Amino acid sequence: MENDALKRARDAYARVEERYIEALEEKGLIFDEPYAHTEEKERLLEELRQRGVTFRNAGASLSWGHLSPACVECTGVDGSETFSTTFKCHRDCYFCFNRNQADYERFFREGCPWEEGLERSASENESLACIGLTGGEPLLDVDDSIRFLEAAKEKFPNAHLRMYTSGDLLTKEMAVRLRDAGLDEIRFSVKDDDAPRMQQKVLDAIRLAKRHIPSVMAEMPVIPGAEEHMKDLLRAFDEAGVEGINLLEFCFPFCNWEEFERRGFKLKRPPFEVMYDYGYSGGLAVSGSEELILSLMVWALDEGLGLGLHYCSLENKHRSEIRQKNERARGLHPCLEVDEGSFFLQCGKAFGPDVPLVRKALAAAGCTDVVEDAEEDSLAFPPSFMEDVRGLRHADGTPVQLQVAYYVYEVEDDGAYFIDVAIRDAG
Repeated sequence: MENDALKRARDAYARVEERYIEALEEKGLIFDEPYAHTEEKERLLEELRQRGVTFRNAGASLSWGHLSPACVECTGVDGSETFSTTFKCHRDCYFCFNRNQADYERFFREGCPWEEGLERSASENESLACIGLTGGEPLLDVDDSIRFLEAAKEKFPNAHLRMYTSGDLLTKEMAVRLRDAGLDEIRFSVKDDDAPRMQQKVLDAIRLAKRHIPSVMAEMPVIPGAEEHMKDLLRAFDEAGVEGINLLEFCFPFCNWEEFERRGFKLKRPPFEVMYDYGYSGGLAVSGSEELILSLMVWALDEGLGLGLHYCSLENKHRSEIRQKNERARGLHPCLEVDEGSFFLQCGKAFGPDVPLVRKALAAAGCTDVVEDAEEDSLAFPPSFMEDVRGLRHADGTPVQLQVAYYVYEVEDDGAYFIDVAIRDAG
């Protein structure tokens, strides 16, 4: 049974999530049942684990075969950053993330300030390993895309350069110019509701790109209900020589909810593994997308397809953001350590009547870095000492309820500080 101090802490975090969901439901959004599809998900994950699929970033990223260096560096030490030259696009996808980005209308009209972005990146991280160009549609103004690639190559001569495109505007001349400007990788996306003629056009562009650009990838969200279509596409991508595909968790980007509701979609609940105000414009994961992706990976392995498979979940996008924030804080606080899977800063915690017992055991283990919070009635300590206090019991046999607390390091104009975002049973 939880002690009162621990219960107060748990309730406070739970209420944050409840208020978040309640506010969105009041706007008409529909969430699935809590932890829907969990049994199916766990079964598929275990099968993929047994098949030798690589689990990365605490299971937020799963890969088999070819994995783009940009996907590795997305949560890597040197990092990856993506820019846009324009938000204009000849497509009109109801699930496009761009409308959920700051200053969308202005950047749509005027173009994106990519020059400023590259200057900022160069000043902040001169060892940036991977740089992406997205849109809108970068091929609407290929001259501007060439200028971007040349500028990126000048500032980061060793960086891996990639570009995202719908593909249906690509010509041989464009492919050659992009390659000569330093493009290392091009990623194509086929839309689920594209007519067969349009899908074939993109597949033809993929074959064209294979003749000129070093690495050709596919990347697309996997929409619930599209299983047979996705199988056809995976076969077609494999036949066209695509090196690998990023299978993205399908998301609702806080706009066009009527289109999602009309198709019968619901949002995943809980919305995040750890509640936090994430900056990624993807929004909220749609329930059922993750399980479909996992089942497609199993199917592709059974089929013996040669292209690489990478499941990039919404949580994996968040991992990248959290690592960028928390890498700055390594060693800044004696109780906080970066978890190498989730990239959250973590500490151990005990609450209420458990505090004296844990304090005594930590002292016996040589731990002097502890922080007591009288208002919260808690004791924080480095997670590296967790095994020294695990299994403690009170005189009456009641077990100590150890927790792991999650933090993010925020840097604002008024200073830098740690914010606590969650607690979990230490197990």
